[in-house]
Amino acid sequence: MPEARFDVVIAGGGMVGASLALCLSQLGGGALKVLVVERFPMPAAPADGIPQYRPSFDARSTALSYGSQLIFQRLGLWSQLAPHVCPIHQVHVSDRGHFGSVAMTAAEQGWPVLGGVVENPWLGSVLLGALGQAAGVEVRSPASVSGVGFRQNGVALTISPDGQDASVPEPEMLQAELLVIADGANSGLRQQLGIEAATNDYHQTAFIANIATEKPHGGCAYERFTEYGALAMLPLTADQQGQSRSALVWTFAQGQAGAITALSDDDFLARLQADFGFRLGRLLKVGERAQFPLKLTQAREQVRRNVVVMGNAAHSLHPVAGQGFNLALRDVASLAEIVVGAKQRGAALGALATLERYQAGQATDQWLTTQFSDRLTSVFGNRHPMLSLARNMGLAALDILTPAKAQFVAQTAGMLGVGSGR
Repeated sequence: MPEARFDVVIAGGGMVGASLALCLSQLGGGALKVLVVERFPMPAAPADGIPQYRPSFDARSTALSYGSQLIFQRLGLWSQLAPHVCPIHQVHVSDRGHFGSVAMTAAEQGWPVLGGVVENPWLGSVLLGALGQAAGVEVRSPASVSGVGFRQNGVALTISPDGQDASVPEPEMLQAELLVIADGANSGLRQQLGIEAATNDYHQTAFIANIATEKPHGGCAYERFTEYGALAMLPLTADQQGQSRSALVWTFAQGQAGAITALSDDDFLARLQADFGFRLGRLLKVGERAQFPLKLTQAREQVRRNVVVMGNAAHSLHPVAGQGFNLALRDVASLAEIVVGAKQRGAALGALATLERYQAGQATDQWLTTQFSDRLTSVFGNRHPMLSLARNMGLAALDILTPAKAQFVAQTAGMLGVGSGR
């Protein structure tokens, strides 16, 4: 039996891999043959393409920048996402116990919003529904890319089943012009190809939970820095009972994480109230808590001939400013544009020169975003008195200096070099 041939094989069907497949399909008008390989079972897409999801108090969430919103609008997905996205109209950054603070608003930028927060199950179901109807896209799940061999004009891949699934009953051999690795920060495929990753261990643990608040958040996202670490409260849509919610990301040094884990819900809320204050009134309820260690991981290579590394496999960032998925989505849009352009010209999709154009085009954005996330963590994590004074003077100045503030907001919103978008 002849081997199946694809233009692009995407290893990883999470939010980044699915978004790339949709971008390739939409920009290419279905002319590209794309395969998504996901090791976890992916539920069948609804026949009508309309996802079903009931909001949950405990659902995890993703912060989407305004730039990401524009990308989803171009994909035709925003109309499905928007009813379940809580808009961010303002971001308030402060340093606990010090005078410095800065407030950033969408109105100052001339945008309708700075971004929004969406529950992951809803975002995932929208992407899955679209993936099932995308022209030129196939899915293998649960399966994984278990073997990679390089040929003159592409790669030879072995797709192996993970568990029992009729769609992938036995290993399958196929060929592709381009392999995209998007299988997470601990990418086994990246390691299999000998692509090393540099890791900066922050020696911190992030606690994630949804918090019910006495006062409505009014579309304001709070970033607060304490002597223990960064604390973010991101606005969410109300739950089914109409309760106002915010998504908490709270970081501590690893040595303190055990004590926080051991707190009862009441004690956890009391500790959070003391650190966050009463901007949202009393904190009424904490949902299911999760925690994970924080590291900055960066692949030492993002492109090789016929290979691109993307998403967390390429750069896994500290969650302090919610930049990880938004940066990856900008990478996705850039790569899709370059690959589709190469296809239309009849050029080799996996040619090193083609992929290096993608990397060069994204290099500044990746560097600025990574440095911003990393430096923000370092600067606000250091409580030396002189540095605290300089930091708070900087925040106060940023709140006054309009051009610098506008550039800062544009970077975090993924809008540097982009017009107002009104």
